[in-house]
Amino acid sequence: MPQIYFIFISLRDNVSYLFQIGIVMQKQQTYKRIDYAFSDFLAEKSNFKAEERNRFKIIINQLSSAKNQGHSQFILSDEEKLIVKASGLVDQTGMKPLVLENNALYLQRYWQYECDLATKIQVLTNQSVSELDTRELLDQYFPEMAEKQKDWQKVAANAAITHSFTIITGGPGTGKTTTVVKILGLLQELATPNELNIALVAPTGKAAMRLKESIIQSKLKLHCPSKILNIIPDDVITIHRLLGSQRFSPYFKYNKNHKLAFDLIVVDEASMIDLPLMSKLVSALKDNARLILLGDKDQLASVETGTVLADLSAALPKYTQELKKSYRFSGAIKQLAIEINKQNAEQAWQVILEASDEVSLLETELIKYIVDKQVKYLHLIESNADFIDIYNAFNEFQVLCATRKGVYSVDDINTRVANTLKEANKIASTGEWYIGRPILITQNNPALNLYNGDIGICLSDEANNGQLIVSFLSADGSVKKYFPARLPNCETVFAMTIHKSQGSEFDEVLLVLPEMDSAILTKELIYTAVTRAKNKAKLVAKKNIFIDAINKKVDRQSGLIKRLS
Repeated sequence: MPQIYFIFISLRDNVSYLFQIGIVMQKQQTYKRIDYAFSDFLAEKSNFKAEERNRFKIIINQLSSAKNQGHSQFILSDEEKLIVKASGLVDQTGMKPLVLENNALYLQRYWQYECDLATKIQVLTNQSVSELDTRELLDQYFPEMAEKQKDWQKVAANAAITHSFTIITGGPGTGKTTTVVKILGLLQELATPNELNIALVAPTGKAAMRLKESIIQSKLKLHCPSKILNIIPDDVITIHRLLGSQRFSPYFKYNKNHKLAFDLIVVDEASMIDLPLMSKLVSALKDNARLILLGDKDQLASVETGTVLADLSAALPKYTQELKKSYRFSGAIKQLAIEINKQNAEQAWQVILEASDEVSLLETELIKYIVDKQVKYLHLIESNADFIDIYNAFNEFQVLCATRKGVYSVDDINTRVANTLKEANKIASTGEWYIGRPILITQNNPALNLYNGDIGICLSDEANNGQLIVSFLSADGSVKKYFPARLPNCETVFAMTIHKSQGSEFDEVLLVLPEMDSAILTKELIYTAVTRAKNKAKLVAKKNIFIDAINKKVDRQSGLIKRLS
């Protein structure tokens, strides 16, 4: 049933504007205050008066709303195009607030991001690379497979050492990290007697920590000279830290005018990176630098604008290498992920109904099941165990939700789980902060070296007379401690959104879908949630909601593919 909106307008506003706004609102979600404020601001700067100004405001509302939904552009009708052209606020050069290319309308800043990214990627793909005979080295790092199957990792490595720009994509467990460690060894050997200056980065602190762990493990299995092994880096930082975040500013220390010094930058979990951040990263690359992007192009798109990894992969197949063999999943989780990715909704539901040890619907009461899963880490806290053991125990299990509000949402489950634990005297019954509270950072704070997505646990610190202190595990294995009052914005994390889970892995995942359909429920969302599970995935979902979600795909308007093609 459509929602009803009451709009208060002054007597001088034209009634036709109210009617047109009503039509638009039936087609789209409610506009945010920022959309109205922005359209009012631009309308005041336009050449229009009265009714024309109101029609122009409708278009700008739609453009602003589209940007908030992840689109970098908004496609106009021929009539809307004429209105925008007459505003005096649009051109094709980026010198005015709006940019119009054919029927695609952009906010100037996002048009510039898209152009800068496309231009720099084209420079990278056109860079010449020394043509050396690398067959012997490749055979050393990738011994011939006994089964005579195609070694997709070897193919990807060959592409990475012969091109300045490479995308290595593949699902969980296909060996992206293993492949890139071998690539780093190959490139260091080829650079001898020089040494490449390499940066390893990820979008979030959690993803950085996971990449570091994977690289350390992969280096232990690498067969190469010790000299080369010693110069393969395993320190991983966030992209924001690499570029030099500046407080209260969207700009970074390193940019197109102040370049990074690295010869090679490897970016993990690239599907999480939005258009502005990717544009700023590539703009900061020095001349002749190499760039390798790792990620799953089928995973959920970035929270903010764009589907950059998917667009780059689609536009540049020559520079995209897909790893097709999974070394982690072989059972029901793998099969479920395949069916979801292919949008075989009925087959995916059937995999769940077969109820294996790996994948099944949750049959017990939801909150009781979640509370029972918290016993292990809370018991370790009571036993004064080492923080790393507590942290690892907590991260064995995670509830993933599609929505933040409403029934079966993050807020709903976090509140109900906390209340149940209080009633059972497992956590303190009063106060926002208590021993055992798990929290998720939701705001970057470079000064504290805390970033959106970092998970910490509140404990009693004996070194500070038993005061409450929140501990975090760093990518290098060290423990960071902060008083709660010092932390940036954060929230309890017995459950988190699927978006926030990107870059993470858990032994068991409990996916909870809402009881009503939502525009955010897509096959990419469900695929991302299921592939966070290493050993077990349970679901709370109605069949019709699950089926409808699998049948929907993320579809964001962008001009990036066209620019690169």
